[in-house]
Amino acid sequence: MRKGIVAGLLIAAIATPAFAQSFFIVQDTATKKCTITTERPTVSTQTIVTPSGVTYTTRAEAEAGLKTVKVCTTN
Repeated sequence: MRKGIVAGLLIAAIATPAFAQSFFIVQDTATKKCTITTERPTVSTQTIVTPSGVTYTTRAEAEAGLKTVKVCTTN
């Protein structure tokens, strides 16, 4: 019985980070407009503009980070 509980907790601990949401600051290279998204850009007209491809764990962190990005003309 203990082995089953321990195994279940171990699986839950490993799977939990996979469900964590990530936020990215993405810039449209044509319009220079920045937005916050929950997915990595997949098209060549969008690029992540945070230092070293930083991801944020909450939208509030991403909004604070957006204010520090100099290349964005509008948000």
